Amino acid sequence: MGFPVKVIGKPELKSNDTRRWQNGPHLKYSLEQVDRILDYLHAHQLDMYRLSSDLAPYATHPDLPQFHNQVAESDAELRALGAKARDFDIRLSFHPSQYVLLNSPDPKLTAKSIWDLSSQAEMLDRMECGPEAVMVTHVGGVYGDHAASRARWIEGWEQCPEHVRRRLVLENDDIRFSAADVLWIHERTGVPLIFDYQHFWCLNPERLDIRDTLERFLASWPQGVRPKIHFSSPRTELREIKQKLTDKQRAAAGTKARTRTVLRPPIWTGHSDFTNPFEFATFMRMAQGLEFDVMMEGKSKDLSLLKLRPDLLRFAPDVAARFGIRAEDADALARDEAALEAGVDAEESPDVDEGAQPLAAA
Repeated sequence: MGFPVKVIGKPELKSNDTRRWQNGPHLKYSLEQVDRILDYLHAHQLDMYRLSSDLAPYATHPDLPQFHNQVAESDAELRALGAKARDFDIRLSFHPSQYVLLNSPDPKLTAKSIWDLSSQAEMLDRMECGPEAVMVTHVGGVYGDHAASRARWIEGWEQCPEHVRRRLVLENDDIRFSAADVLWIHERTGVPLIFDYQHFWCLNPERLDIRDTLERFLASWPQGVRPKIHFSSPRTELREIKQKLTDKQRAAAGTKARTRTVLRPPIWTGHSDFTNPFEFATFMRMAQGLEFDVMMEGKSKDLSLLKLRPDLLRFAPDVAARFGIRAEDADALARDEAALEAGVDAEESPDVDEGAQPLAAA
C-alpha cells in the first residue's frame, strides 16, 4: 500500500521545490526533499509513493526556457534516488495534473500535455525505474461530444513518444469516462488500466460487475508487471459552505454580515480523510486471489495508512495478512496509531484524481 505526494505526518518533509521562478527553484532541490521522504517511508514500512507532478518546477513552462534542461542537469541525482527507492523496495509513480489532456480539441494543449508527460517519463527513466513505475492519467474532457472525445484520446496517445507510451496508464474517472470507456480505449491501444474503486461506484452507467471489471483491468497490464489500483472512501460529513448574502438577505435577517455558513450534504466524489476499514476489507475479500498494489487516496495521506493498518489487524486480520501485517506487528502499529491522537489536519486543496478538471474540459 502507498499514498500520494504530501507527507502530513511530518510536515517539514516537502514533496517538491515550491519556490517561485524568480528564486531559481530546481529539480535537484526537490530530489533532496524526496530523498528524506524515502527515509520516512522506509522507517514506517510504507512501500509505494506517488511523486509530485511539480517535482521539476517550471520544467515545461513555455515562457521560462531557463528551466527546460533541469531534468538532464539532475541525471546523477535522479539515478541516485532511483537506486535508493529500489534498495528500499519502494514503488514510485506520477499522476500528472488535471491540465494534462491528451484528448483536447486544441492541438497546442495536446502538444503541451505530451511535453509534460515526456518530462515525467524521462525522470522515471533516468531513475532507472522498472516498468511498474507509471504515469496515471484520465481521458480528459467531454467537450460536448463524449464519443468523439473518447476517440480523440487515442489520437493523442498515438502522438506520444515511445518512452511515454511505455509508462502511461489510464484511469476510470468519477464524472465523465467510466470503466467501460477506458476498457474501450484499452482494446484499441493496449494502454494498461488503473481501477479506481470510488470512481467505479460514482460512474458506472453500463452496470459492469465489479469483480469482472477489476479482473479485466488487472489483465490489461504487461505480463510480469504487478498492477496497481486506487482506493478511497467517500466523504460523509456535512460540508460547511460560506454563502454570500445579498443586500436584501442582510436586511431581512437584520445583519451586517456579508456571508453566512450553511450546511450541505456530502458530494460522493470527494475523498474522505481516512479509509473506512470495513469497506476496504469487503473489497479485498471480493478481490481474493488477485494480486495488485493499492494506492490509498485518503486525504490525510500517510496518516490514513498509519491508521488503516492497525484497523485491518484489529477488524480484518485475513486482509491485513495480504499486506504482510501480522499479529507480531501489533505493538509497533499501536504506537503509530497512538501518535495520531496528537491531531491531524486534513489537506484542503483538491487532489488531482478527485474529479477536479479545468473549465475547458467540462
